[in-house]
Amino acid sequence: MPHTTDIPAPLHRLALNETPYPPLPEVRKALADSLAEVNRYPQFYADDLMDVVSAWRGVPVESVVVGSGSVGVALQTLQAYIREPGDQVLYAWRAFDAYPIIADMAGAERVEVPLTADGEQDLARMAAAVTDRTRVVILCNPHNPTGTTIGRAALDTFLASLPDGVLVILDEAYTEFARDADDLPLGLDLMRAGHPVMSLRTFSKAYGLAGLRIGYGIAAPEIVKRVRPTSVPYSIGEPARAAVVASIGAEADLDRRITTISAERARVQSVLRAQGWRVLESRANFVWLDEPLRAGAFHAACADRGAQVRLYPDEGIRLTIGTAEANDVVLAAARDLAAG
Repeated sequence: MPHTTDIPAPLHRLALNETPYPPLPEVRKALADSLAEVNRYPQFYADDLMDVVSAWRGVPVESVVVGSGSVGVALQTLQAYIREPGDQVLYAWRAFDAYPIIADMAGAERVEVPLTADGEQDLARMAAAVTDRTRVVILCNPHNPTGTTIGRAALDTFLASLPDGVLVILDEAYTEFARDADDLPLGLDLMRAGHPVMSLRTFSKAYGLAGLRIGYGIAAPEIVKRVRPTSVPYSIGEPARAAVVASIGAEADLDRRITTISAERARVQSVLRAQGWRVLESRANFVWLDEPLRAGAFHAACADRGAQVRLYPDEGIRLTIGTAEANDVVLAAARDLAAG
């Protein structure tokens, strides 16, 4: 007998920071056209895709590495830099759930530094936690799950404090949603300035291709040369390559979607604050409710209305920005709970 459950699927998926919109028409056509070739193997190391990203971002192809989402490139990077027992990876916590997983996969010792009371990565404490065994520092900007950002001056100071030989992975999965952040440093600029930074980007978030698992990293050629040998052969299929090329060619349509999501983010933050919820200022496609005592009740109230949000027990709620209809469902649940 097949397994069955009485728990209905959520009507509104607002837990995984996915875009609420399907792929753009140009991308859907490219995907459909590519299906005729799925009986063939893709390129061994996705050389064509690296050429595309190189031309698009204006960097030498020797500065590009691709992988299975940005987390795949992050794992490849850790595998390249973690060589001895006791080698350390340092990052703020709480953070993206995959960081401890890939650190363990690479055989690293994890060093987790608590966030500040305002949900920011505590760069001063992180700098103090660096040791002679630190090989990689991971920064997420905008930060997952709080949506907070690191400004350019603060990041410059932090980078200058690091000893030689320490690589910074700058996870920029949500950068496209931070266009209204005046002081957001970009990994590409930091790399061009000579900093030992691996800029991680993804097509999973703003570009809406989470199901295809495509990410890339940009770094100095000597860093990429070290990371590329960890790439998995045949890891980027032809549908994924075709979707990326079409997405790059449809950025005007993408910009309109980002503008819509950003406007909804501002509306959701404003309404939740007016209802009495503590909501941090986010520059991503989600908002963080800093409500450790009420997080469980908020999660349950949303679930009762068919909305799935991400619960961090005794910490808070990460609420992905969805369509206006989906957001209204959550706001209604939040209103009734606050009035409770």
